[in-house]
Amino acid sequence: MPSLRGRDRTVRAQAGGSIESLAVQTPGSSTVSVLGHRVERREDPPLLTGAAEYLADLRPDGMLHAVFVRSNVAHGELRGVEVADALARPGVVAAFSADDLGLPDIPEWPRPDGQPRPELARPCLAKGRVRFVGEAVAVVVAESEAAAVDAAELVVVDVDPLPVVIDPLEALGPDSPQLFPELGTNVVLEAGPAVPDALSGAEVVVRARFVNQRVAAVPMEPNGTLVIPTPDGGLDCVMSCQAPFLVRRGIARALGLDEASVRVRTVAVGGGFGAKGGVYPEQVVVAALAARLGRPVRHAETRSENLVAMSQGRSQVQDVALGARRDGTIVGLEARTVTDVGAYPWRGAIPFRTARLMATGVYRIPSLALTSLGVVTNATPIGPYRGAGRPEATAMLERAIDMLAAELGKDPVEVRRVNMLAPGDFPYTTATGAVYDSGELGRALDRVLELAGYDDVRAEQQDRRRRADPMALGLGLSTFVEVSGSGGEYGGVSIGEDGVVVVTTGASPHGQGLATALAQIVGAELGVEVERVRVVHSDTALVPEGVGTFGSRSGQLAGSAALNAARAVVDQARALASGLREVAPADLVVVGGGLAVAGVPASVLGWAELAAAAPEGRLHSEGDFTQELGTYPFGAHVAIVEVDTETGRVSLVRLVAVDDCGTVVNPMIVEGQVHGGLAQGIAQALFEEVRYDGLGNPLTATLADYGMPSAAELPSFELDGTVTPSPRNPLGMKGVGESGTVGATAAVQNAVVDALSPFGVRHLDMPLTPERVWRAIRAAGAADAAGRPADAPGRS
Repeated sequence: MPSLRGRDRTVRAQAGGSIESLAVQTPGSSTVSVLGHRVERREDPPLLTGAAEYLADLRPDGMLHAVFVRSNVAHGELRGVEVADALARPGVVAAFSADDLGLPDIPEWPRPDGQPRPELARPCLAKGRVRFVGEAVAVVVAESEAAAVDAAELVVVDVDPLPVVIDPLEALGPDSPQLFPELGTNVVLEAGPAVPDALSGAEVVVRARFVNQRVAAVPMEPNGTLVIPTPDGGLDCVMSCQAPFLVRRGIARALGLDEASVRVRTVAVGGGFGAKGGVYPEQVVVAALAARLGRPVRHAETRSENLVAMSQGRSQVQDVALGARRDGTIVGLEARTVTDVGAYPWRGAIPFRTARLMATGVYRIPSLALTSLGVVTNATPIGPYRGAGRPEATAMLERAIDMLAAELGKDPVEVRRVNMLAPGDFPYTTATGAVYDSGELGRALDRVLELAGYDDVRAEQQDRRRRADPMALGLGLSTFVEVSGSGGEYGGVSIGEDGVVVVTTGASPHGQGLATALAQIVGAELGVEVERVRVVHSDTALVPEGVGTFGSRSGQLAGSAALNAARAVVDQARALASGLREVAPADLVVVGGGLAVAGVPASVLGWAELAAAAPEGRLHSEGDFTQELGTYPFGAHVAIVEVDTETGRVSLVRLVAVDDCGTVVNPMIVEGQVHGGLAQGIAQALFEEVRYDGLGNPLTATLADYGMPSAAELPSFELDGTVTPSPRNPLGMKGVGESGTVGATAAVQNAVVDALSPFGVRHLDMPLTPERVWRAIRAAGAADAAGRPADAPGRS
């Protein structure tokens, strides 16, 4: 059989051929495109050589340092904030509480039903009540960071503690502490079931409660803000963010400024993973400080601050009942999900909404009764984190499918095949309203099983079980679909008299390789080398409009906008060249560096020459590309684990991933995105969890306590892919930035439970730490000794 270890393969395949050799002929061009080929990322050299500048590297003249005073009480009435002692310290310029600054609250986004709920808005500095440890209460500004830190220690915050609620299920109770007493409930988000009885006709029902634990984003670079007042009364804001235009809007509204007077830009951004996609209270406060004091002000978050102040992810409890016939055909799903949105709804509706949308996954589920609740708790607010609802939905469904297979005595692959959507089902509308665009789900499943050597691994597993090998082997499968790329994005293409091609995008890349991909797309359309294409982004002074980079959207949306603009530029150039060459526009084709009459290479007119002939001395086109329904990437992942049954230690031996993200512009970029997603999915499955004590004190506020893995804990990934283009954009692309996380989390969890199944372990919540696994094995042994089935609870 194939070795379980030592594999290090990355294969990118498309229906009988490697994408490495795929050459794309651009319509109306005589050149062969670089689309579909590996092009080294232009973003990498400055990052690898240390030449890239991050926010904390910027030190404009006269810069002040802001340090926030944060609540060390999870819930309480805020009686007062005294800053006099802090103001008396040397080097301190100012200190403010909420009453001193008078800033408006930040509304939740997106608002349910579009209606504002001011009572749930998030204050920039706490007012009247603190609701989580880490909430900003005051801010100190000083000439040096050290002076600001010292002075912040002297700010006196008077809080009368209130009862605390951390458990989202406890938050549902009528006697639970109320975070917003005027509401009379902690439930702030709610959506009801689609049908009253989804399990009618089921011959077998499996029931379980799954807990998808709270995790932290932990980007390499924590949050940071630098705001510089400009001579004209405006603000130049340098942010570590994912959506400069969104942040600009939030700051301008909070300060009562015209958006045009607020510039937001980024330098190098050390990761975001969705957590840097919104407007933070600290960003608004720093902008207000700079405007008030008339000097540059910077706040660079520390790692400990980041682990309590940056929005966190997941945190959903799922009660599931999956009904099927004896042949494995699913008849319905009943579920209640309770999402912990933390202390403020703020951006928590995003994963809440997406988890609900993707609840039926890749399967035909005729009836769905899904009740979704979102509750506030005395914990850091929840927001999007790589996957943002998709991993929660996939883990819920994939665990239930495995439990159904075990109940029926069938292989998990068989149950998946019986219920999986077929190519002829697309476009497919789910019970939650998702409209899947395209998919060959079975092909991805076949390929991942082939690469994993599924049958051989199962045979090895049975051999170990017969030998009572203490190193148990587990094999986990996850077949999934996710949503990506809804909405719109801006793109523009210009060519000046110097012949340089400039692509302007409203997206805000921060590690994805998007600048390289856009250069490939536009370069292919214009027949120029990618080195001659300059990409401008992440600066509201240089880009007229934009949305940002999150939700696996930018390749397809920004790419399609840039493609359309490039095609319009070619049309402009053809109109000019037809007059210069006295031929019909249709007779002109794109050649290397310009246009030529078809079949007459010597007739070439270069892009610089054509731009000079244009009325404004340049060729230019711009516009938005909008994709209302989004696209639906999919895939299949297999995880193979070894579990030391004597210690509980889990070793991930192999992770095989087959992903389909539609047309691939650059395989190297796709592989990098999948690698990152896999790492974060594995991290949740095996290592990571944000924990609190009963008083709401965080127990994982440093990286010494929060279990983020390094590369040493991960295997070499085995990647492959299928290509099912999307009909919803001209590139045929789908997103890929989150697919790895969506699939890997459930695959690894399923693998560990599979390894433990001979002990009677039916389910185990993440993270699957050695202690949790060891205790599950021991508990199962105790159940057997008592003469009762360890897996009895939850069956019907």
